[in-house]
Amino acid sequence: MENKPNTSAAGLPRRDFIKKTATAAAAMAAVPLLRTPVYGQNQAPSANVTGANNRIAVGVIGVGFGIGKDHLMGIHAKANENNTVVAAASDCFNKRRDWAKEKAGLKDSDLYVDYRKLLERKDIDAVLCATHDPVHAQISIESMESGKHVYCEKPMTRYLDEAFRVYETVKKTGKVFQVGSQGTSAAGWHKCAELIKGGKIGTLVWGQGYYCRNSVGGEWNYMIEPESTAQNIDWERWLGPVRKRPAFTAEQFHRWRKYYPYCSGLLGDLVPHRLHPLMLASGNPEFPSRVVSIATKNVLADKNTPDTPIRDVPEHVQLLAEFPSGYMITVTCSTVNAKSPGFAIYGHKATMNIGSSGERIELVPEKEFADEIDPETFAGLQPEDIRMHEKNWFDCIRSGKAPNANIELAIRVQTVISLAEMSDRLKMTCLFDEKTRKITDAAGKEVAPITYGTLELS
Repeated sequence: MENKPNTSAAGLPRRDFIKKTATAAAAMAAVPLLRTPVYGQNQAPSANVTGANNRIAVGVIGVGFGIGKDHLMGIHAKANENNTVVAAASDCFNKRRDWAKEKAGLKDSDLYVDYRKLLERKDIDAVLCATHDPVHAQISIESMESGKHVYCEKPMTRYLDEAFRVYETVKKTGKVFQVGSQGTSAAGWHKCAELIKGGKIGTLVWGQGYYCRNSVGGEWNYMIEPESTAQNIDWERWLGPVRKRPAFTAEQFHRWRKYYPYCSGLLGDLVPHRLHPLMLASGNPEFPSRVVSIATKNVLADKNTPDTPIRDVPEHVQLLAEFPSGYMITVTCSTVNAKSPGFAIYGHKATMNIGSSGERIELVPEKEFADEIDPETFAGLQPEDIRMHEKNWFDCIRSGKAPNANIELAIRVQTVISLAEMSDRLKMTCLFDEKTRKITDAAGKEVAPITYGTLELS
């Protein structure tokens, strides 16, 4: 190991120099320093958005209570600031279409049951997809093929085969694609990537993340609106590519995250919020080489909500992913215990403790390298903010840059998520070859990825 001098270039004792520059460093760190790459020549913005002064017309597909409504209201509220307009909305539920009409000042002709009619409009530049998971892929693909840029809520897709179809479509069309994991627009994770690439923590070893909640009545047992009937909801359209097509049920329509045909549960809802930032922070997101996941469902909190079935999906899940570089990530998510140890990225020479919203980094050297690396704190960084994540998408549509949760990061994250679901449900270790895109078990036997109809509940 090369010994470093104990004085700075300015002639000050090294630790005094660090103290004098700490304030300036913290201020500088408030701006994300990891620059996004510019898209290739065949990936220019759409003809309808050619510069910073051009307004972006957005169609919102899926305006259910929660994230869909939040996106519509957020984009509408920031319309002047971002030079955008909510131009249309689509939903299978008439009540939600009426709500969108009122909140965004839309006309009846701007509301659609069939989202494909929205995509036919030449005056719409971009689509925000906030539907349930099974239709993420088809909406994303068809939107890009119709010339629209796409912001798709996490997870990127329900299954892995769909994710690669979306990936190929982004590459083919050159549209700006953003996944709705807003943590990636927090400056702290970009600062982590800068520090790691600069050798500040030595060889990257592992990262940990948590998303833990405690729901007495069972997570995702949302209110069932009395207007939710087969007459008011286009159930067949809502089911999308799901193989088993049950008769209309308001329970599954409103609480779809509980049921495997529509969602992988915690792996699809909460895990992406941790995986995207942790993989981005490595400075070089990789496809996984091995994924293992285990999950449990022993509290059965759904029993505390009257007249609701017990969920298909687990209440608590843990995953471990290994990458070709040797970096490992572990993520734990729970709906039955809210204790969360925190976020950290461990290197051979130092550890970074990261604030829960990506707003702060504490760099802590290992004692063996205390003479080489000084402790530092970066505070006041841009925290996680969904409005900033939307703005990042809009900015990239205009500039042609890759957004923070771009397709290269998204396809790698979705591979981890999909392999984790396979690992848990098939009780196997999943090995992945990024060149062939083949999945094998520990014995080397190839296993087809789960997709619609593969399992009893899929």
